[in-house]
Amino acid sequence: MTAAVYRGHLVHIAGAPVAGDVDASLVSEPDGVLVVDATGRVAFSGAWRDLPAEWAEAPVTETGGVLLPGFVDTHLHFPQTFTTDAFGGGELLEWLEHCVFPAESRLADAAFADAIARAFVARRVAVGTTAAMVFGSAFPVAQEALFSRTLQAGLRVVSGRGIQTVGPASATALLTSEADALALTRDEIDAWHGQDAAGPAADATRALAQVAVVPRFSLSVTPTTLRGLGELYGEARERGVYFHSHLNENNRPGDGEIAAVREVYGTRTYLDTYDGHFMPESAYGGESLLGRRSILAHAVHCEDTELARLAETGSSIAHCPTSQLFLGSGTMPWRRTLAHGVTVALGTDVGAGDEWLIPRVLSDAYKVHMTEPGDDAIALHPAELLFLGTLAGARALDQEHVFGNLDAGKEADFVVVRPQDQPGFADVLAHSGEPGTSAHLFTLLLGMREQAVAQVYVRGRRVVARTA
Repeated sequence: MTAAVYRGHLVHIAGAPVAGDVDASLVSEPDGVLVVDATGRVAFSGAWRDLPAEWAEAPVTETGGVLLPGFVDTHLHFPQTFTTDAFGGGELLEWLEHCVFPAESRLADAAFADAIARAFVARRVAVGTTAAMVFGSAFPVAQEALFSRTLQAGLRVVSGRGIQTVGPASATALLTSEADALALTRDEIDAWHGQDAAGPAADATRALAQVAVVPRFSLSVTPTTLRGLGELYGEARERGVYFHSHLNENNRPGDGEIAAVREVYGTRTYLDTYDGHFMPESAYGGESLLGRRSILAHAVHCEDTELARLAETGSSIAHCPTSQLFLGSGTMPWRRTLAHGVTVALGTDVGAGDEWLIPRVLSDAYKVHMTEPGDDAIALHPAELLFLGTLAGARALDQEHVFGNLDAGKEADFVVVRPQDQPGFADVLAHSGEPGTSAHLFTLLLGMREQAVAQVYVRGRRVVARTA
């Protein structure tokens, strides 16, 4: 790989700002440049006029577009690639039973699993999602296809097999014994954690492929499962393994997800089940699964004590506004959640979420928080939206030092967005304000569609999805 120079409108959130106060960290250079060195790292980013002399004679690629950091998706479901917009006739629990469990059971077939893995990777490339926390399949053959196809393309992935030891009849094919759940998870960690396309990475915590411990949610496992997973995760933490699951998504009175968790476990809060306090009255039952590499999806209906505990442990939230609209789950309270100091990143939650493109989910985030009741309503700044879909995701993945923006020294994960490739988009942008302004960025993010994503790079290498 040789050094490369890309010229275009450079936009990113520089440095390491605090969530909710990122406006001053917005870099927007209409005539900007990104220099990628021979190791795939950013050597320089800034204004074209400030290009260092050492790169003055390097070949220049005139992108004719916008240079953005690669999008980071902190929650989506690989087995649900073909299950978007599936009608379940109700909220979360009905949708799982009628749509998701039967669809995910099909991935036991190796040929189908590989087909869905190829489609999944292709969709990620098409929408510029360079890094993702991926909720995996229950079947090892499907996870092998996911990891293999992702590495073949050159994308980043954190994933783990979906662990279920109990469930309704429609989930029977997805269930394992307690012992098998632990054994299969250990096998996956040993096989895939820290892998790059060419083999094991020198530093597993920076590798393209990393593994997470992923119980579907508390209703899909038992106290025995959680105790075993806590012991397993206690052993695997030092290797940089992640934890990922769902939290406080649906609060339908009487028989919704949160009520069911409290009834089954007898705990004071939902979060207690992941924090080692999964016995009745939240008594201690085993090791906590929370920490710097723990990401919990949704967190729509958290109590203040839960948010404080997430912040205390360094755990993060994957905010999924699109799927929350689809399932009628409500809206994660923006002001209250950030006030507790919790890291909040963005998730598409494909397939309850039916948008793959991170900017489309940012659009939903803006709208739902504008309509929060009373003083809770907030108009998120365009810089905050960009932060949410890029650098905040890297922070949640505990890889902010590796990617997430275009600062010098980071690995060069970026996308080239060409508004002229999307019908009508360039005209709208031209009337949105001067390039480099917040108004222009707002229209760029909310108006973007998949056609505008022209090129995708990870570690400075062009990513192309293979269909065979």
